[in-house]
Amino acid sequence: MTQSWHDLLFAHWRVEASALRRVVPAALELDLFDHEAWLGVVPFRMTNVALRGTPALPWISAFPELNVRTYVRVADRPGVYFFSLDAVRWLAVAAARTLLNLPYFSADMRVERHGDGLRYDCTRRRDPAARFTATYEPLGAAFAPSCGSIEHFLTERYCLYHHDRRGHPYRLEIHHRPWPLQRARATITANTIAASSQLTLTGEPVLLHFARRQDVVTWAPARLTGLPDAAFET
Repeated sequence: MTQSWHDLLFAHWRVEASALRRVVPAALELDLFDHEAWLGVVPFRMTNVALRGTPALPWISAFPELNVRTYVRVADRPGVYFFSLDAVRWLAVAAARTLLNLPYFSADMRVERHGDGLRYDCTRRRDPAARFTATYEPLGAAFAPSCGSIEHFLTERYCLYHHDRRGHPYRLEIHHRPWPLQRARATITANTIAASSQLTLTGEPVLLHFARRQDVVTWAPARLTGLPDAAFET
């Protein structure tokens, strides 16, 4: 597929590794930075969502999305594990659930631009207690995260891990240019979106970053061998 991601906020909290270990499939190794585990909440807008070689359709191919994620690895390949992904387009939600078994949810979402920043509001339709509301804006010039930095660890990841409906683990490859990150400022007034995944976030995020745009291509998922299917049951 092709995708373009716009106006992303990377909001990150340190979390207890033991709390993640309870809800991340056992076959996935938690990926830690200086022995610390991290959880990210990432609101953004998507455009150009289409199968490669086919035209993007305006209503289907452009919508806001919000994901809750952490960081894992299989052998030497670091990647992302999603606890939830909320989107306003029910067709996109249904397709991602059917084809990839990803934990997508339909949500009522509103994104408003205010100067260089945005106001972002997300409420899950079947669980209105799961909400995220924030205003955020970039600060300073864009920079490419250096290898070995916390910014590089949190953002420069080129695959996601999940499992199909039969419990078979898979890796889905993602390709894009290095992230053009900016420092960010955010005021978060509702943040219960992670609670539905048995995760609690308290206080302000430790790290905030912004990215104006990222163009992405993805591949079809590839089944991983040598990992027991049962290890992906939480």
